[in-house]
Amino acid sequence: MGRLSSVLRLICVVSVYIYQAGCDEHNHVYDKAEEVVLWMNTVGPYHNRQETYEYFSLPFCSGPKESISHYHETLGEALLGVELEFSGLGIDFLADVPKIQYCEVELNQEKYQAFVYAVKNHYWYQMYIDDLPIWGIVGEIDEGGDGYYIWTHKKLDIGYNNNQIVDVNLTSEHKYKLEPSAKIPFTYEVKWHKSNVNYKDRFDKYLDPNFFQHRIHWFSIFNSFMMVIFLVGLVSMILMRTLRKDYIRYGTKDEDLDDMEKDLGDEYGWKQVHGDVFRPASHPMLFSALIGTGYHISVVAGCVITFAILGELYTERGSLLSTAIFVYAATSPVNGYFGGSLYARMGGKVWIKQMLLSAFSLPALVCGTAFFINFIAIYYHASRAIPFGTMVAVTCICIFVILPLTLVGTVLGRNLAGQPNYPCRINAVPRPIPEKKWFMEPAVIVVLGGILPFGSIFIEMYFIFTSFWAYKIYYVYGFMLLVFVILAIVTICVTIVCTYFLLNAEDYRWQWTSFLAAASTAGYVYMYSFYYFFFKTKMYGLFQTTFYFGYMALFSIALGYMCGTFGYVGTSVFVRKIYSTVKID
Repeated sequence: MGRLSSVLRLICVVSVYIYQAGCDEHNHVYDKAEEVVLWMNTVGPYHNRQETYEYFSLPFCSGPKESISHYHETLGEALLGVELEFSGLGIDFLADVPKIQYCEVELNQEKYQAFVYAVKNHYWYQMYIDDLPIWGIVGEIDEGGDGYYIWTHKKLDIGYNNNQIVDVNLTSEHKYKLEPSAKIPFTYEVKWHKSNVNYKDRFDKYLDPNFFQHRIHWFSIFNSFMMVIFLVGLVSMILMRTLRKDYIRYGTKDEDLDDMEKDLGDEYGWKQVHGDVFRPASHPMLFSALIGTGYHISVVAGCVITFAILGELYTERGSLLSTAIFVYAATSPVNGYFGGSLYARMGGKVWIKQMLLSAFSLPALVCGTAFFINFIAIYYHASRAIPFGTMVAVTCICIFVILPLTLVGTVLGRNLAGQPNYPCRINAVPRPIPEKKWFMEPAVIVVLGGILPFGSIFIEMYFIFTSFWAYKIYYVYGFMLLVFVILAIVTICVTIVCTYFLLNAEDYRWQWTSFLAAASTAGYVYMYSFYYFFFKTKMYGLFQTTFYFGYMALFSIALGYMCGTFGYVGTSVFVRKIYSTVKID
């Protein structure tokens, strides 16, 4: 009986816990008079939303209620610097709170200087109620510039629909002049009102359709689409007509040729490098690792954009980043399969080393850059500092999830697609590359190859940058998917044209050229980020500059991996096609 009573007691406790957990901010359903938690998140300068500090790093005071322990629910939350702390303010569902003082701060010299600095630098703070973000300003400067004031009263106006919160507005009131030794009272009040806003539409007020769905945005998509049609038509017309003439010239009998063609014979053109065109690229281990990672990033980008369209990931804190990390880890076999199979086809033998390079090349870059920025964030006591536990979690994901799955993909790739099946034999001795005009050199082709792809995504980059570095929520993922497809098509078309000209100049080094020509798009994006930093933002200082250019470098590198893979894969199909059609004697 004692054991049975213990089991029943345990069941009762679990049942009570489940009931209590059934109505809270996790499922966004509340009972009347149930506690609603006001979380204080971060504070920081308005002109750089990425430089943030813990709310209570300023000498604010909390309410009288006992604090609630909060742990990061998602990895994305922790990586984004979300530092939720309980405000200590009592708020109950549907219960109005009259204006009431909840604490008082006596300013010593240190606290006075901290508040003055925050006001001078236009500090804003962020709070959350039921996952809805709320922003408020710390204070303002007197019109004469010699007085600094802080807002001391928080008026929360909360809208509800049935038993769900659908709207929150904050009004900052009661300016109090900052003076040493002054005692500043902080007050709050809460008003509830019925709202007609549906729960599924409650984030619409945070979106900016006038910005993201502006005619310029639509025009840029249309312009990029027309560029795709033009390029595809141009590639089809020029290459097919040119190749048809080449096929006729290569396949025509001698008696059917005129005197000039007889003299020239087959001594020029892309046919002459048929014995070297499928020669393995230089540094095959690095090349195959880059291609495998590019495949991986392409799959992750496509999946995350699709999930964002279907699931509206922008409504949950850190959900987009958490989804990206999960998809990247789960799709690691893609990296191993394509990288490992390509390395095997190129005759590579040290496949374990290639697999490690493929699995860790991008995570090592990301972690190395993030940890470097993390030291600066720790020095500045910024909330962007990544907790040690989060760093351990990311390391474990790399070692215990990404590495084994990449190994599985590598083994499958080597066994299923690791045999070379080139349409032409490879000569034992490499053919010398003849001299050619300067604009046909691979270095020139690489520099010029990224201009058109960058032009197709230029406008979208502005919207993406603005959403990340300013107070905008990016939600038009349908536009992003269209731009993603357009970028792939434009990149493939451009690199095919570049490769055809390179081969026609009897230069068979097309693998690296096609990859780098397409990847150079990322170089133009990074150069554009300099323009955006100096002319579109008001960032300054070591932390803001390092944070901006560090993460923009990571974004550009990932984009370079992806575009380079687009270029190589499309060019590879083209090269196989033209050399499998021509009969080689």
